Amino acid sequence: MVAEARVVRPSDGQAGGEIPGGSPGRAYARPVATDGEAPTRRALIDTILGNPLVGLSPWILYSIVEGEGRLELSAALALGLAVAILCLNWLRGSAPKMLEYSDVVYFAGLAIVVAFASPGTRRWLELWGGEVANIALVVIVLGTIVVRRPFTLAYAKEDVPEEYWDTPEFLRVNYLISWVWAVAFIIEAASGLYGDAVLHNDNNIWTGWIIQTFPMIVAAQFTIWYPNRLDAVREGRAESAPTVRDFLATVTPWITVIGILVLSIGGGPEWLGIAFIVLGIALTKVLSSKPRSAVAVVDPAAIAVDPAAPGD
Repeated sequence: MVAEARVVRPSDGQAGGEIPGGSPGRAYARPVATDGEAPTRRALIDTILGNPLVGLSPWILYSIVEGEGRLELSAALALGLAVAILCLNWLRGSAPKMLEYSDVVYFAGLAIVVAFASPGTRRWLELWGGEVANIALVVIVLGTIVVRRPFTLAYAKEDVPEEYWDTPEFLRVNYLISWVWAVAFIIEAASGLYGDAVLHNDNNIWTGWIIQTFPMIVAAQFTIWYPNRLDAVREGRAESAPTVRDFLATVTPWITVIGILVLSIGGGPEWLGIAFIVLGIALTKVLSSKPRSAVAVVDPAAIAVDPAAPGD
């Protein structure tokens, strides 16, 4: 099985300051299968590990596992995943990433604290550990923006030729995507904090799950949609570029999922769950359907009449 890495370069007619053929946040030197063959296993691993979502996965795992009686387990699993990601990237020759180092430092510190924590500290961490992690992630992501190294930049640089690293558009796209994630993390942290501090219920379906998860889904879909749109526009395929409508169509199915959760777990009255399900299905159907193409209007004056035509 053979795969070649194709690197997009400026064509003769393009301005030197623009990035051709692909968005600043996406892979330029990505494996392309030849002769109908599938990409190599190495290419698949590179694609997975080169995604910013991988650097966020220890936090996602921790948020799923953490809770009463699971301090050691959640910290150990998150730390193990963070170390595994860092080692795999090191083995494949990837440049160090601030987010992945932050993952290891935070969860290693948490594991040490949990190992030697007093009963009172353990009770506090069981209650507030999720919120502390959310706030820490917000600080880390905002910190990368403040120091002018948005966390997505390190991932994008792996696949984009070095001559584009300092171009305004390359930096702008990575700042935008990093800000989208920062806002999602801020909403997540605020929701969890409200659930624990005001509602005194860390298992509330809305503050503990729905409001925390939905912004993450939106951010993840935006990370996929926005670079794809830029790619299409820059390659002269503006008519086929993913639209805002297409982006929303990837988000609205989760409204239906919210309705199912409300009905199954009991996060509200039955009519509310049904309303979310119906709304999600309807919006997804509307947004996923392609607009009808305009009907061509024929100008009678433009029709030439052939005097020799039969029937005269």
